[in-house]
Amino acid sequence: MHLITALTIATFTTPEKIGVTPLATLWLLPLAASIAVVYKATKVKRVRAADFFKESVVLFASIVVFMVITALVLLALTWIVT
Repeated sequence: MHLITALTIATFTTPEKIGVTPLATLWLLPLAASIAVVYKATKVKRVRAADFFKESVVLFASIVVFMVITALVLLALTWIVT
């Protein structure tokens, strides 16, 4: 068991290489999904599968929409400045 644990921990010693391309922003989707699920798990009063899934999806969508709006505003701002 010690060898399996050591190998599992060793996989976290090198960071994942993520580029700076627009396609690399897709890594934000799993992050936003995990944030939505964890946040709803801590805030919901009673966990029922249908309600929990629906509220998590709504929160995930609102996070993604907010990130897109923020990116568009920053893109417009840099376009104006340059």
